[in-house]
Amino acid sequence: MNINTDQGVRRGRKFDQVLEGARHIFMRDGFERTSVDDIAREAGVSKATIYAYFPDKQLLFLEVARCECHRQTEEAESAIDGEVPVQVALTIAAERITEFLMSEFGQRMFRIVVGEGERFPGLGREFYDYGPGLIHARLVHHLGSYVESGQLRVEDLDLAADQFAQLCKAAIHEKLIFGMAQSITPEDVHRSVHGAVEMFLARYGTKA
Repeated sequence: MNINTDQGVRRGRKFDQVLEGARHIFMRDGFERTSVDDIAREAGVSKATIYAYFPDKQLLFLEVARCECHRQTEEAESAIDGEVPVQVALTIAAERITEFLMSEFGQRMFRIVVGEGERFPGLGREFYDYGPGLIHARLVHHLGSYVESGQLRVEDLDLAADQFAQLCKAAIHEKLIFGMAQSITPEDVHRSVHGAVEMFLARYGTKA
């Protein structure tokens, strides 16, 4: 499977309505159990309308993920517009990453993609490209800007972006995987966020 949402998706008057209905059903039933009939009923549209926008269910699932990650990324970037010090920018980014991990959407999407991996082997790759991969690309871009301004010293931006994202998951991600979300406190999140920023700056920060 090699999906390109830019080539497969058509937009129309009821596009957002279809996406919202699909989001609700995917979150409730997962990928495999979700039917186009259920999405059509939830969205209040016909199956023909859905197929006019999305040739198949996988494209619709990926568009739901892409739109949510795009929204999260735009919100984070709006908060770091201008000349924000690198520590502030990294803290905002870490808070957004952990917020997404802790969200019902983030947790459900992760479980869906992992659970459906064997039956739909290309789904995980495509989900990464249109979801976490988008966030990764924006991290690389912003880290590069701080390298240019002299606030960071990074030779491998791609690796550094991955490292930062993984640092943000410390003490949180495994608990989420094993269904222990209720045991994660605001103090745990604060500890992970600020620990990630401090360790990242200890490795890549400059005194400039």
